[in-house]
Amino acid sequence: MTVLTSLRGRWRPHSWIVPIGVGFFLLNLAALIMSVLVNSFAVNWFGTWLPSAFTASWYGDAWTEFGLAEVLQVTLLVALAVVGLALLLGVPAAYALARRDFAGKRAVTLLLLLPVLLPPITYGIPLATVLYKFHLAGTMAGVIAANLVPALPFVVLVMTPFIEQIDTDIESAARMCGAGTRQVFTRVLIPLLIPGILAAGVLVLVRTVAMFELTFLVAGPDSQTLIVALYSAAFTPGIRASQAIDAMAVIYTLLSSTLLVLALMFVNPTQIVAQVKDVAPE
Repeated sequence: MTVLTSLRGRWRPHSWIVPIGVGFFLLNLAALIMSVLVNSFAVNWFGTWLPSAFTASWYGDAWTEFGLAEVLQVTLLVALAVVGLALLLGVPAAYALARRDFAGKRAVTLLLLLPVLLPPITYGIPLATVLYKFHLAGTMAGVIAANLVPALPFVVLVMTPFIEQIDTDIESAARMCGAGTRQVFTRVLIPLLIPGILAAGVLVLVRTVAMFELTFLVAGPDSQTLIVALYSAAFTPGIRASQAIDAMAVIYTLLSSTLLVLALMFVNPTQIVAQVKDVAPE
């Protein structure tokens, strides 16, 4: 009887549902990625398990046909500008939220983080309307401004735990030695916050490169990032080789994956989840 009870305790059908579901999802995801990767090297692929022949020429065709050199340059400029502005504005804001207590602090923090909690499309259309009104849509400045809206809360979200971990006695000791507010911030806090700044910067970089909705709504022909250019190549009317589009998709996937790995080296995702729970309404 004891053995039977033990076997029943070990065999719980519902305990296998989640692993099986996750495994099925990962298998389908891997199959999808592999099909795109293989097709990007295929000469032609119709009705067989593998292409009849392989070639790398589609990557050269994608580079010239879709102007990937210019697209990557725009993507890099937009991402770096967003990272710089988000850090410049977000680090002081995170310091104020981490160190100062004031009435309505929880509400202010929640409002600041709404762009993170809400889907981008919910505020993307009104934001694009404002940018079009001020003739910023279709320009690099408009794309940077649109991506800055969710990037700034990300910086605050990541930096606040790092600032809270620094003992306030360090700042007090610096002030006792004659350091002003600017000197405390630049010579004491910033060196201690370098890991957090790197984490926030890489995380914003990943999000900006992957941000489709906001960029698509305000980008013009000369201000498209890689993900918007990929969408345009796939869905704009015209005859285009699917292999060249898949080659472009592989380039985007490699870029995003590299940035994501770098982000995970500097930031712990559980810190972000905990920070969101602290400010989200119950």
